[in-house]
This record gives sequence, C-alpha cells and structure tokens, in this order.
Amino acid sequence: MTPELQDYFDRFNVSAAAREAVTAPSVMFINGEFTAGTSADSIPVLEPSTGAQLTALAQGTNADVDAAVAAARKAFDEGPWPRMVPAERQRILWKLADLIERDADILAEIETIDNGKAIGPCKDFDVLGSVELLRYMGGWATKIEGATRQISAGTDFFSYTVKEPIGVVGAVTPWNWPMNMAMWKLAAPLAVGCTMVLKTAELTPLSMAYVAKLMQEAGLPEGVFNIVTGHGHEVGAYLTAHPGVDKVSFTGSTRVGREVGKAAMSHFAPVTLELGGKSPMVAFEDADLEGIAEATRWSIFFNSGQNCSAGSRLYLHEDVFEQGLEVIKSQITQMKLCPGLDPDCDIGPVISAGAKANIERYLDLGRDTARTVFGGEKQTGDGFFVEPTLFAVEDNSSPLVQEEIFGPVLVALPFKDEAEAIALANDNPYGLGASVWSRDGARAQRVMRQLQAGSVWINCHDVVDVIMPFGGVKNSGFGKDLGREQIDHYLHTKAVTMAL
Repeated sequence: MTPELQDYFDRFNVSAAAREAVTAPSVMFINGEFTAGTSADSIPVLEPSTGAQLTALAQGTNADVDAAVAAARKAFDEGPWPRMVPAERQRILWKLADLIERDADILAEIETIDNGKAIGPCKDFDVLGSVELLRYMGGWATKIEGATRQISAGTDFFSYTVKEPIGVVGAVTPWNWPMNMAMWKLAAPLAVGCTMVLKTAELTPLSMAYVAKLMQEAGLPEGVFNIVTGHGHEVGAYLTAHPGVDKVSFTGSTRVGREVGKAAMSHFAPVTLELGGKSPMVAFEDADLEGIAEATRWSIFFNSGQNCSAGSRLYLHEDVFEQGLEVIKSQITQMKLCPGLDPDCDIGPVISAGAKANIERYLDLGRDTARTVFGGEKQTGDGFFVEPTLFAVEDNSSPLVQEEIFGPVLVALPFKDEAEAIALANDNPYGLGASVWSRDGARAQRVMRQLQAGSVWINCHDVVDVIMPFGGVKNSGFGKDLGREQIDHYLHTKAVTMAL
C-alpha cells in the first residue's frame, strides 16, 4: 500500500476488512471459485481521491469467458438452480440481501474507495438500495405465472402458456454504480432461474468480488453466477457476442451500446440496453425553485454528475430564470467537494484522470461560449476532482446542451411558453429521463405526455424505486430494468396445446 493510501485510510478509519478487499489482487469468480484466469497480464485499479494505485485487476481472456459461460451453461442445463422450487431461490436471494445488509459499512467503504463517491449516500443508495432490490426481485421467484387460453381451433383442446427462464445471461455493467448496477442486472434473472456471467467495469471491480464471497455464504450453487474481468472492448465484446449466451444486458455509453446490440444480434440473443442520457428539467413560472435546487443536488451533482439520468439540462421560464439561477447557486455553494470517505462529502472526485480531462474540455467551452454562474475552474492537486458548475446558455444546439458531459455540470436555458419548452426539451438525441416542474397539475400532465423519455418525474427528479421500470427511448436504449417489467425480459413464453 502506498503512503498516500495509508494516510487516506488512517485519516478516515477505514476498516481492516475494506483495506484488505481493496488492496488484494483482484480476481475473477468462475464456477464457484476465485481465479486469476489464464493470463498473467493485469490492469491497475486507481483510487480517485488520491490517484494512487489500489491493486491490480486480472486481465481476462476469451478462454476465461468461455470457461465462465460453460459454467453458467452447465449450471442452467444440469444444475439445481432452474429446477429449484421458487421459494428456495427466494430464500437464497433474501439470505444474500441479509448478508449485504450485515456488511453494509464494509461494502460502502469498498465502493467509495474504488469509485470515489460520497460514502454516506453510497451506503444509503448503492448498498442498502441493492438490499431492497434483492428482496423485491427475490419475491418474484414465487409469482411467475402462465395462463390458460380458450382457442378457436376446437373444443377438444386444452391450451396454456408456461413461463420459463431464458437461459444464460451475459451482463456488462458500468463504473459509475458498480455494485448497484450489478444488482440491477443479476437480481431479476437469478430470481426466475437464469444463470449469469457478469463483466464488471475494469475501473471499479472491487465491490462485486466481495459480493461473490457473500453469494457463497448465502448458498448460491456453483456456476450460477460468474464474474469475468478485463477491458470492455476485449472481454465485454467477446461475452456479448458469445453464442452460449441467451440474453444480453448492458448499461453504459450509447457508443458502446450500439456495438453490444450488433454483437447480441449476431447470435439472435435478445438484448436490454440502458445507455446515455441528457435529461431535461422543465420548470414553469409557478415552479418550486427551492425544490428544483434540491433536486439538482441529488441528480446532476450527486455522484459527481456521473449519472445517466441526471437532470443536466434545466429549462427555466424566462420570468423566473435569473431567480432560479440564484437559488441553485446558493445550493451549490453549500456543497462540500472533498474525498469520498469524508463523512461530510457532498461531491467526491470523478472516476479517472481521463474523465476529468474530458469534463474540463466542456468547462473550457462553457467559459468561452456561456455565462458562468458558478464554478467552471479547473482543480489542481491530487485526485480527480471537478468543481460543481452552473452555466447559463442561450443556444440549445451547443455541445454543452446536446452532449452527455457525465460530470457535475448543469446548463440552464430560458423559454417563453409551453410549446417552446417541449420543443427544446425534445430537441436532443437522448430520451432516458425528464422532469416537469409546475403547481398546475393539468399542465404538468399535459407536458409529461409530450416529453420523449422513458421516465418522467413531476415536481421531483431522479426518484428511482425498485418497483418502477427504468429505461429509455431514442439513443438512451430500450428494454427495462427494475419493476415487474424487468422480469419479462428473462422469461421465455412457451405455448402448449394438448388434445383431449
């Protein structure tokens, strides 16, 4: 461990369990065993608040993916998991939820160290949110139903449908919500009896390695859940194109999502794509400005803006535009930018030096082409910190408005009336989330229906719950995570007709 990490961990009293988890060599989990894989190559894993190296990640190979898919296939075709009574699958998933809840403090430390996010919200949302999701989806194991049908071919037939698990699921998850997004991918398919291979993000692999140990403790059979590690363009691409995978689920950028969709279609595997976003917040003259400011704190500034559904475009009615900017500015000034392990942290570092440099390109553009209301200055020193920033922009075609910055940068634009607000909000290639802010309920409902987005919130933003489906339209992808709707993506419907 480097002196910088030692000092960082000592300053915030990091537990011995978390220190061991984040500094031990990171390995894969295949067929119930941890393995370094078939290659001696590794990838450095950095800590974002200091920039120091935490550990080395095993660089997976095609042979490792083959082994993981073979393990998942054998577990599905021959193992007990798909044939287990639903109540037993439910019990194991609930046991896993209990174990994650037991180790929530450790997992929050691991996730914060690996990703850089603020530890308080990390425990509440990332870790305990995963517990809630496992319990919700685990409950669906006992509620899968087919249906009888009265067909018109004749009265001497008995027809019905049977719901069956789709098979082996290949999932690829992003670095911005390493544990939580993995749970979004695994809870539903495991509940219905599928088996899985998960490719974790090479920047943030550590929390799911710890969860794999908890899966062993919970009693998950060998081969049901497997983890491969390595670069996405190598290991992830090979996994999503693998003919042994029956269903592909991906969360990440739109650019990579296009390639994943093509790869899945090469062997006709259905695919769920949850991709990028540039979500608008449309606020009318009667909007609760304080509420909007608070929503930006937990949306575009939460997780350092590394959130695909973040409200990154704010359209304020011209009558309250300047007032709204001042209220939001007041909110930003109260937020603390500091290392994620600091219990008072509001905004931690972004994930990497590359991410910081990319965001800073937009800061340069904003200083040249927009009005800087707050922030916009480059941060120096250790770690990958980006100052929360608010720009007032006039041109809706600006890259600041059209492109996903994926950092704590909010752009605000004025509008004159409802029609213009809707046109501006929809003038974007993405369609993941949106929000409407008005005390006029009829207007809010009217605007909601016209916004091109998979999720629309009224007088709130980014309120995500396990019972509500989540997914986008346009360049934000298709298919749903969460909610009852996600279950259907992992079930095959078999039609049965019997002559009487």
